Amino acid sequence: MGLIATLVIGLIIGAIAKLLVPGRDPGGWIVTILLGIAGALVGTWLGRMLGIYQSGQSAGWIASIIGAVLLLLVYRAIVKRRGSPPAV
Repeated sequence: MGLIATLVIGLIIGAIAKLLVPGRDPGGWIVTILLGIAGALVGTWLGRMLGIYQSGQSAGWIASIIGAVLLLLVYRAIVKRRGSPPAV
């Protein structure tokens, strides 16, 4: 797959993940592309760990979106924890 196709698919996957998880999200379209690409990597890794994908196979659309949603939730949890004042 070419670089342009990877970026377009990453943008689509990242945008779908942001639509599925309500709330404000930081970053523009570049962050959305990176979220989608990283989501595909996480989806592939999880699929291989669960035995859904064999070595050499990559995640499909659904697994990529699930991976992007997981990354988005983890990112929000980290940002929320950093932004809250320390407990006294």
